[in-house]
Amino acid sequence: MKTTISVLILLVTLSVFSQQKSKMQPKPFSVNGKTVMVYTSADSTNLRLTNTDNLKFSVLKQPFETQTCVFVDPNKTFQTFLGIGGAITDASAEVFAKLPQNKQQELLTAYYSKDKGIGYSLIRTNIHSCDFSSDMYTYVVEGDADLKTFSIEHDKKFKIPLIKKATETAGGKLTLYASPWSPPAFMKDNNDMLKGGKLLPEFYQSWANYYVKFINSYQKEGIPVWGLTVQNEPMAKQTWESCIYTAEEERDFLKNYLGPTLSKAGLGDKKITVWDHNRDLITQRATTILDDPDANKYVWGVGFHWYETWTGGAPMYENVGAVKEMYPNKNLLFTEGCNEKFDANKYQLWKNGERYGKSMINDFNNGTVGWTDWNILLDEKGGPNHVGNFCFAPIHADTKTGELIYTPSYYFIGHFSKFIGKDAKRISSVTSRSQLISTSFLNQDGKVITIVMNQSNKKVTYNLCVGTNTTEISILPKAIQTLVY
Repeated sequence: MKTTISVLILLVTLSVFSQQKSKMQPKPFSVNGKTVMVYTSADSTNLRLTNTDNLKFSVLKQPFETQTCVFVDPNKTFQTFLGIGGAITDASAEVFAKLPQNKQQELLTAYYSKDKGIGYSLIRTNIHSCDFSSDMYTYVVEGDADLKTFSIEHDKKFKIPLIKKATETAGGKLTLYASPWSPPAFMKDNNDMLKGGKLLPEFYQSWANYYVKFINSYQKEGIPVWGLTVQNEPMAKQTWESCIYTAEEERDFLKNYLGPTLSKAGLGDKKITVWDHNRDLITQRATTILDDPDANKYVWGVGFHWYETWTGGAPMYENVGAVKEMYPNKNLLFTEGCNEKFDANKYQLWKNGERYGKSMINDFNNGTVGWTDWNILLDEKGGPNHVGNFCFAPIHADTKTGELIYTPSYYFIGHFSKFIGKDAKRISSVTSRSQLISTSFLNQDGKVITIVMNQSNKKVTYNLCVGTNTTEISILPKAIQTLVY
């Protein structure tokens, strides 16, 4: 009898374990019975995130060298997707406030609705003024090192209301992080918020306290702050708000002041991103900070911009991959990019959009978890900007007519943000010809999202290959496609 009971217990245990194991192991991805929905945006056409095809898979066991292919393997997974979004700066918020109410709602829907818009899920915002502010300001009276006068009253007029409306449109939750462009002038060795300068050592603690005040003030307004970057562009002496940190200075400020101060204030869960500058020096900054265990423990990830091309060279995508290879447990976050030198005659310049598509595909393929555009909205002059650094945004507003102008960049970003879901896994996506570039993600709902971009001036017919299954797709010259299956 005892033997029979023991056998029964063993069988039940094995059955429960088997069921748990089957629940833990998701079913292998299969294209059986699936349709490929194709969405296209193409130059010199009216196609903008347009559903251009619904295709079925057939068998292709061995492609030939004469066939152009995009090979996707959902079983090879990489980083987990955080989100895509843009910056809500003072400039964006001030322009938004000038729009008629119906156009305000149109803009909110265009960015933050997943169904009717492109589903932004990230927000970056500035800690007091940056170049894309109408004026220069801080949250304290000049000279107040104790921060007794700290107040975010300035942000309550335009910026905070827009962040709240964006969050509401997105369904109540967005991932927001903040970046400072410069400490107050009295804390710096040049006594100026502009033109570089450095944070004086005697104000390290006061400046660290400033971040705490900012986070607590925003959260008191009902705006959760997910994280922050230590300093926007810490190696650039700009005509606007800027502050220089060498790699060692950023490391030491983080490990001795900012990290411990956030922890003591109960804000140790906030995600700290270092560097927040171009891809060119990213490896030097990463190794200096992350090879120090006392600094490393405070770092969630490494942020980067795309402006290394100011020297005339090409984007250094491989530098992002080098950081991921060296520090696989740290995250990579694209924190800013825009098309510079605003010119209203170039609103519909297609290559401005292509710059986004190429960067996003390469950055994701090199391990990036999230991608943040610069201003979500600017006016018909590419501002406001208090130092004349006028730039493009994906959407501009003509404040004289109240009309919104959608540029190609909006649609290129949308080919990613509308379809890739939070916590999706990037999967293997490889092209057989250099005319095409591609990245792919496996969403939590089991759907694969493949983005393909045609860099050539010719129409290309290619095979989307998943295992031994394929479907043939045509992509127009200079077009971008999202495939959902």
